[in-house]
Formats: sequence, structure tokens, C-alpha cells
Amino acid sequence: MDQSIQDFEQYLAVERNVSPHTLRCYLSDLASFRAYLLEKSGSDKASGETRPLCSPKEIDYLSIRGFLAHLRQKGLRKVSLARKLSVLRTFFEYLIERGTVSLNPAKRISSPKQEKPLSDCLTVDQACQVVVLPKGDKWPALRDRAILETFYSTGIRLSELVGLEISHLSLDSGIIRVFGKGRKERIVPIGSSAIESIQAYLKARPASHKGLFSNQRGGRLTDRSVSRIVKRYLTQIDQPGGSPHTLRHTYATHLLEGGADLRAVQELLGHANLSTTQRYTHLQMDHLMQVYDQSHPRKTE
Repeated sequence: MDQSIQDFEQYLAVERNVSPHTLRCYLSDLASFRAYLLEKSGSDKASGETRPLCSPKEIDYLSIRGFLAHLRQKGLRKVSLARKLSVLRTFFEYLIERGTVSLNPAKRISSPKQEKPLSDCLTVDQACQVVVLPKGDKWPALRDRAILETFYSTGIRLSELVGLEISHLSLDSGIIRVFGKGRKERIVPIGSSAIESIQAYLKARPASHKGLFSNQRGGRLTDRSVSRIVKRYLTQIDQPGGSPHTLRHTYATHLLEGGADLRAVQELLGHANLSTTQRYTHLQMDHLMQVYDQSHPRKTE
């Protein structure tokens, strides 16, 4: 089992070229499954000896069902259970390709049905309000404003923002290069307000700092640090449950409300499937009514 996980890690990093964040998630989920199998194997009470960890060939769908049930009892949400099941499916598909196993036991288990609450979306006034909340001419405040402006101006993912380098910016041309899921590169336009905020921040921060958005020690900000920064400012406009994804959803929704083509928004967001982008099309009813009133030829008849 351990060797199979190590080989799978190498496969993900080298052949699949997944992002470091994705790799950590896969390995974390496999580690929790491994820990469950160890706990399940237990020890022989008579001899006190620990049984060896089973090989992948010995793992059946009942083992995986037991793992998911164990996590459910611990209060894990359905979305997390579905992710762990997906990781196990991918892991066993890899083992099939390698000839280690002949069947994928995870395929016999249905994914938990997901509740899909709509992401919070800021109004235009709220979005314009939150991006100017960081005050002062010190570089940390200028950095925070640049982060908020960049999220709202580009709609990029949290991991994409954290991975930005100065070399990825072409501010004179109004574009940035980002690396999304699967390390796929795409070009994203960036607005003048965000450009000005980034330029002011870079001018003020120490030149020795790493990455585009850095911390007080000069290192690159982590996903968690950026999430805390964004949440702090969203809380100030009465959006305590907000996150970087709130700004991404707001970006997409405001583009669509402004008349942007759905497929263009798909490209900007870096979605592989149009169906994913369609989740962002739940526009407010007052906006839909306004469009109807302005556009339908028989609205008054």
C-alpha cells in the first residue's frame, strides 16, 4: 500500500503535472484512508502483534464504504466525502493501468448527493466598497488593496493568485498569465484600477520579497493567509461568510449582468466545461426584470 501511494505521488507530480495544492489534497486523502485501514486492522489481542497493512488487492468496496461511514460519523460534510471518494477512484484507476489490481472497488459506490447552495454575490456597490477598504500608504495595506482589486478585476482562483509572479504581469498590455487547474496556462485581462493598485504596492514593498503577494517576512503569502485577508475586509461590509470565491463569483455574475457572453466568461474563468460556468448565471430577479422591461417588445401589452 505504501509503495503504491509513493508511486502514485510520482505519477501525479511528473506525468499529470498537477499543482502542488492538488497534490497535497490527494496525498492527504490517501493518508486518511491509510490511517483508517491501519486502525481497522488493529492488533491481535492475544499476541499483541499489529497486523500488517493490507495490499491494494485486498481492498474491496466494503472497506471503502466503511471508511466513508467512519468519516460521516466524525461529521465530515458531503462535499468532503465526495472528494475523498473521487481520489480513491483515481488512485485505483491508476493501479489498474499499472496492473496492480484488476478492479476499481471505489466505482461501486455512488457519490453522496451534494447540496449546492448559491455562492454569495456582492452587489456592484459592495464590490466597489470592499476594494477600497485598505487604507494607508504602507506596503501591507497597499498589498491588501491590490489583492482585492485583482480578485474582482480578474476573477482568478485563490490558488492562481497565490502562484502569481511579477514576471506573469504585462501591466502595460493589461493582461496577466495565470496557471489554473492541471497547470493550464491562460491569459486574463486586468483592469486599470487593479493595475494601479499593484503598481503602488510593488513600488512600496521591499524589493527582496518573493512572489507577487508577500508576507511581512518577505515570503509568498499562503492560501490561508490570503483567505484571512479577504475575509477580514468582507466582514467589514457585513459579509462575514465571504471568501476569495465570493469575489470570483461576483466577477462572473457582474460580467454576465453586463451582457458578457457565457462562453467568453467560461474562458476568462478557466472552466473546462460550460456547465460549470452556468452555475454563475443565477442573476438577481430585479436585474432580470429590468432586462425584460427594457427588451421585450410586448412587455406592456
